[in-house]
Amino acid sequence: MTNVRTLLLLFALMCVSGCEERAAQQDIPSAHDEGHHEAFLISMEDPAQWVSHGRTYSEQRFSPLTQINTESISDLGLAWSFDLPTRRGIEATPIVVDGVMYVSAAWNLIYAFDAKTGAKLWSYDPEVSRPWVAKYACCDAVSRGVAVWQGKVYAATLDGRLLALDGASGALLWEVLTIDPSKPYTITGAPRVVKGNVLIGNSGADYGVRGYLSAYDAETGERVWRFYTVPGNPDDGFENDAMRMAAETWTGDWWRYGGGGTVWNSMAYDPDLDLLYFGVGNGTPWSRDLRSPGGGDNLFLSSIVAVRPDTGEYVWHYQTTPGESWNYSAVESIILADLIIDGRMRKAVIQAPKNGFFYVLDRETGAFISAQPYIALNWASHVDPKTGRPVKYPFAHYGTEGRLIVPGPSGGHSWYPMSYNPQTGLAYIPVQDVPNSYQQVSPFEFKPGYQNTGIAEGVTNFRARNPQDQKQPLKFGVYLIAWDPAENKERWRVPHQSLGGGTLTTAGNLVFQGLGSGAFVAFDAQTGDKVWSYMTGTPIMPGAVSYEVDGEQYITVMVGRGGGSGLVGGPMGMAWQQVENLNRVLTFKLGGQSKLSPPLKIARVLDPPQQGATEEQISEGKVLYDTYCYMCHGLDVMSGGVIPDLKYSDQTVHEQWIDIVIDGALEENGMRSFGDILSKEDALAIQGYVLAKAHALKKRHIAP
Repeated sequence: MTNVRTLLLLFALMCVSGCEERAAQQDIPSAHDEGHHEAFLISMEDPAQWVSHGRTYSEQRFSPLTQINTESISDLGLAWSFDLPTRRGIEATPIVVDGVMYVSAAWNLIYAFDAKTGAKLWSYDPEVSRPWVAKYACCDAVSRGVAVWQGKVYAATLDGRLLALDGASGALLWEVLTIDPSKPYTITGAPRVVKGNVLIGNSGADYGVRGYLSAYDAETGERVWRFYTVPGNPDDGFENDAMRMAAETWTGDWWRYGGGGTVWNSMAYDPDLDLLYFGVGNGTPWSRDLRSPGGGDNLFLSSIVAVRPDTGEYVWHYQTTPGESWNYSAVESIILADLIIDGRMRKAVIQAPKNGFFYVLDRETGAFISAQPYIALNWASHVDPKTGRPVKYPFAHYGTEGRLIVPGPSGGHSWYPMSYNPQTGLAYIPVQDVPNSYQQVSPFEFKPGYQNTGIAEGVTNFRARNPQDQKQPLKFGVYLIAWDPAENKERWRVPHQSLGGGTLTTAGNLVFQGLGSGAFVAFDAQTGDKVWSYMTGTPIMPGAVSYEVDGEQYITVMVGRGGGSGLVGGPMGMAWQQVENLNRVLTFKLGGQSKLSPPLKIARVLDPPQQGATEEQISEGKVLYDTYCYMCHGLDVMSGGVIPDLKYSDQTVHEQWIDIVIDGALEENGMRSFGDILSKEDALAIQGYVLAKAHALKKRHIAP
């Protein structure tokens, strides 16, 4: 494996900027044969299967199965479970084809199971580079799933590779490097396969990369096309007319920061229109004033883009947040639905992106139909029905004085999958109502290989004032919302006491959702009434799937805390700090009698060594911690339990502090070296801040 990866890296370094896309001229009928495409479309219509990320290309996450319904669900029990050998975040959607389930776990481990019994058929470890993930993965060692096509399983890795495995044996058939390894790219999203092309984007916008979506031949791994989402250096010319058009909406030297706009999550495909839709992320740095000081919309940031799947040819785009400055990505679930609006049928695209508005667009032309807020927000008053553009409040441009804005960078809805039920006509959205302080760093200095949001203190600074210059109280809410996209309004909502994961809806009039509390819950799809719940013992982030084997309907969900919110921790993560993080595949059926073993408690000792830092050093350490450490080790040095809580570090860890923080002694464990940006004095200041928190906790006699 090491030799293969080395050769791939050398190849990418030689040709990443100039390789010709040779596969477009190759005649490979085995992958692109029209019959295979039609067969795949037919398999999507089989209710027993879950053959693509959202079950079908429409990404509705709707199962037509009815055996499990509001009347029978009281008999739903655990059929089988499998404990995965990882302890990081789980975000994947399982794929089920002909009675075989394929999943990806943390660190991109890939498994195949008998979907009826849970028996492991095979597993594959792509040996992801731990140091790479430690440096460049903002939000845990996660994967959102795999794809299948013609007996092959396709998966992408955090260190930028795309793999094809034999579906029967798990043997590696080919792998390609999809990124420039001199840039801090990662991949967390699930690939899709459309007409024999494997589609994959990447992550890394906050670190300073240029986003793109690539298509690879499913049979050979040859690159077919690449669509860049933001323009590069104008002096180098533009790849196509779309980039030439986009460049007119940027100013300054944005390309020095990469620009951002990564394609890290949502895609959908309409086979009748032959259009592929994908969502585009935020810019680098977050504030347009920093990356594009002369203004401009900065296309295609925060946009839905439609292209031809065979060639990547641009067809249309719609930008949800022109001049994006708040980390308001548009990579959240893109769903295709046929809606009756104003008395006529409309082929629509629907999305609830981070910015807090629910959008309905014409999916043939990209024309704006409607947009309404699905949370209470304060950055824009409404979306102009004539222009389709949000009408921003002046104070939304926060500058260096800072503003408290709703939603914050976690968005009103993030990657957690939304679903749509064509029988109820409702979309089911995992919603979070979380404000955040935005305050522009001045002066901004780009730091290669590090997060470059340009925002002071990240999400830990809640001291900014509202537009009336009065203290604005923080509010926090988490909900499951049922939304009518035809009328573009809310039908019902259910409040939660913890974060809500993705949703699945079924023809049994049900909506399934996993919660941060560890509960896996079913709701009546019409009313929102809770009709069933099962405590898994571990927080749940991804959406569930449903399938059928031998006449029995099954529901499967993957569990395991982590991801961005799981790492950041804070008060909501306190409940899990003393409990082992179990990664599991859980499958339910009517009459299921299997039992789960409870998660183990973790014994921790709070015995910090003596404090050696001054008050000034501790204050400096807080700023440095908030800049470089909180995303993994938690807000206010309060871990979510996925990565160690530094307050409980023992004498040995503190003795090796410089070795770990500066010299990278634990890089193979996922702890990066900060020696290229922090001095030993900086590291000691952070240590002083951590010790201050540890001693304060010990003094309060709070049980660990």
